[in-house]
Amino acid sequence: VTAFLKEYIKAFKDAGADGVVMAEPAAGLLSPALADEFSSPYVKEIFDSVNDDDFVICYHNCGNTVVNMADSIASLGADIYHFGNAIELKDMIPLMPKDALVMGNVDPAGQICNGTPESVREATLNVLESCNYAPNFCISTGCDIPPQCSWDNIDSFFAAAADFYK
Repeated sequence: VTAFLKEYIKAFKDAGADGVVMAEPAAGLLSPALADEFSSPYVKEIFDSVNDDDFVICYHNCGNTVVNMADSIASLGADIYHFGNAIELKDMIPLMPKDALVMGNVDPAGQICNGTPESVREATLNVLESCNYAPNFCISTGCDIPPQCSWDNIDSFFAAAADFYK
């Protein structure tokens, strides 16, 4: 799989892509020891094979054990680390490289999809208030936004971020 993904990402680069997101959510369900054995060395090998100044690599993990795996995750060499709402992002930011962007983690299903514009705004502001201390933080949803989500809720997410930074 590692060899395939290296070639697959290289094909994206050759086709003109500016970067990739590698989602590794199953690793977030593993213990740190198992993640160190079965995920991190392979992800690092993939990243090392494609990393350069003109190509952005984003690592996504929405598991609930990522804080316990922070050392291993931080060593991957990604440009962006993106985390899901199963954790408190404020706890993860200081454990990541200071020169990498850390993104997340408004709940995409519970809030963006099933919340109200008011609850989405509140959730977005809560993440912003708890994480904005870090210069390498960027607000985002914690994972993919389900396709059936209300545009009013999506608009509320962006409006809350815009209002916060005014």
